[in-house]
Amino acid sequence: MANIASAKKRNRQNEKRRLRNRVYRGRARTFISQARTAIMANDENVEEKVRQAISALDRAAVNGVIHRNNAARRKSRLMKLLAKHKQQQA
Repeated sequence: MANIASAKKRNRQNEKRRLRNRVYRGRARTFISQARTAIMANDENVEEKVRQAISALDRAAVNGVIHRNNAARRKSRLMKLLAKHKQQQA
């Protein structure tokens, strides 16, 4: 447990940030999961699901929850999966 006032304040700030970051990270994970499920199930609104996932990843990266390269890598993998399944359908 912190004894110094600045350390106590830092702990309070870290807790607030952790909770805020958790929202962005969880939202991104949820949308990615939904997009992957839609891709695998050949859902008719798969593009909308992928767009939501990309938006959530961009939002998380802008807010510093995940690194921008991490977001780019995840978006790339998602688009690659989408393209692969579209090609198999054609």
